[in-house]
Amino acid sequence: MPGPPQGRDQRLSSEERLRRRADYLRAYRTGRRRQGALAILYFVASPAGHPRLGITASRKVGKAVLRQRLKRRSKEIYRRWQDRRKLPPLDLVVHLKPAAGAADFEAYREELLRLLSGVLPKEETAR
Repeated sequence: MPGPPQGRDQRLSSEERLRRRADYLRAYRTGRRRQGALAILYFVASPAGHPRLGITASRKVGKAVLRQRLKRRSKEIYRRWQDRRKLPPLDLVVHLKPAAGAADFEAYREELLRLLSGVLPKEETAR
């Protein structure tokens, strides 16, 4: 299974991110979801052939500065996640709940990694 494209820098490339509104709506409407106290993870098969990530946060989470900080942290947690290459081709949408704005980084990181680990194929999680 081919992994996501690899560039020279370490940031997520545009191919690894959800860009279009239609992709987000498809994940919300037809995808499955995993719930946590701080976020909801929606996932659906990706037509791109590799995993892609999108992050949403409503104004209920907090002011714009806080929402953007949480989005940056979410991307960084995903980027550094060592099992990211084992993901099947899925479109992942992380929807932040209002409680995420008040949570500390370590609690948010643990929850997001738990949600992401739940979408790995079963033979990968058995190890």
